[in-house]
Amino acid sequence: MANDYIDRLQLKCSTSMAAYTKRLALVAVLVMGLDSQAQTLTAMDIAPQMIPGWNLGNTLEAGPCSWLSNDLDWETGWQPTKTSQKIIDYVKAKGFRSVRIPCSWNTHMDANHRIKSAWMRRVKQVVDYCIKDSLYVMLNDHWDNGWIEVEGFKNLSDEKIERNCELLRDMWTQIATAFADYDEHLLFAGMNEPNANDAQLSVALKRYHQTFVDAVRSTGGKNAERVLVVQGPCTNIDLSSQHDVLPDDPTPEKLMIEVHYYDPYNFVMMEKDEDWGYRFFYWGKNNHVGESNYNATWGEETYLQQQMRKMRTKYTNKGIPVVIGEYGANRRVMPEGENQEKHDNSLQDWYEAVTQYAINNGCVPMVWDTNGNDPVIDRRDCSIGNPFAYNGIMEGVDAATWPYTTGIESVRSDAKKGADGKTYNLMGIPVNRNYRGIVVQGVKKYFR
Repeated sequence: MANDYIDRLQLKCSTSMAAYTKRLALVAVLVMGLDSQAQTLTAMDIAPQMIPGWNLGNTLEAGPCSWLSNDLDWETGWQPTKTSQKIIDYVKAKGFRSVRIPCSWNTHMDANHRIKSAWMRRVKQVVDYCIKDSLYVMLNDHWDNGWIEVEGFKNLSDEKIERNCELLRDMWTQIATAFADYDEHLLFAGMNEPNANDAQLSVALKRYHQTFVDAVRSTGGKNAERVLVVQGPCTNIDLSSQHDVLPDDPTPEKLMIEVHYYDPYNFVMMEKDEDWGYRFFYWGKNNHVGESNYNATWGEETYLQQQMRKMRTKYTNKGIPVVIGEYGANRRVMPEGENQEKHDNSLQDWYEAVTQYAINNGCVPMVWDTNGNDPVIDRRDCSIGNPFAYNGIMEGVDAATWPYTTGIESVRSDAKKGADGKTYNLMGIPVNRNYRGIVVQGVKKYFR
């Protein structure tokens, strides 16, 4: 009896273990399947999930700050607040879905091109704040004392370019290796604003881009599939539509290109009137003021649509998303005799229009924000510092239609809602304007 009992017990245990092992194998297959699915997402798959984006500006790219003895303190050299999980949580709560992290690396290297371990740990910590909130992150080499963005385009000898490529290769090999286990939520961007303003300089830029792509891909693992972002010449829309700087990538459909938008200059950042023209206080067809000298005379809605359409024609129609990595306009206090309300309306309309037209043309808008005067996100107390900019961005998102959907109608600000005026997710739960995904309005489904 005892032996029979033991035999039956062993059979039961082996059967249970077999079932348990089978379940483990099934879970492993499912996990691998999910991971494989994530790794096969194309750049066009990821781009709409990044909308809208926000810049952690004047922070990890700051320096050299000679008045600060420890380069870890440079984070607050150009703005007053050290980045925290609380700040990133607030960014997420306010409806942003991606964070561009401008970052310096060369200024944190030793003579042998080794990135300081303390600096790498801090950068990873800030990236992790974002990843914890399921935000997409675009990490770049930004300004960095101009070592390549400026100096890389002054001397075009093969010897000098190759030395730059060597440093670029060392830099991105280290960065890619440090972040090798991160999933598709992390994107790498090779530069910021490369000073390549003609055809010859664009050839050099393409060579630098190729070095960046090759360095990242050579590290293997998830970096073999990671979405990479390269910059158009001067991140200028016109130059980027004229010159081809896309490198060869062994992994198909994993490239994005980046441009910036700061037009019209007279409105977004011109500080004083010049003999060649006035500042613009009033932008947009609904905001001009009487006979004021400060009404915009160029760069309004039609111009903006034309510029964004250039990116759609050149890139997004061919499956290459465009990142508007920076855009922004300064709010001004109106001098006596001018109309503050009309200026504030202009500001809000500008942000809405840039955001909307970018998205409509397959571009990911990422607002530039420095935590200075009138920031979009005031990091000092986690508040909205510039409601005109913030409201414009979110209204632009609501009004936009991403052009690459799969038969599901995109949400519009005037889309018909249900009889009760509410919008629901697929579980039948009412959702607000910040909800992203498939929603039900009336008898139709929409994607936003």
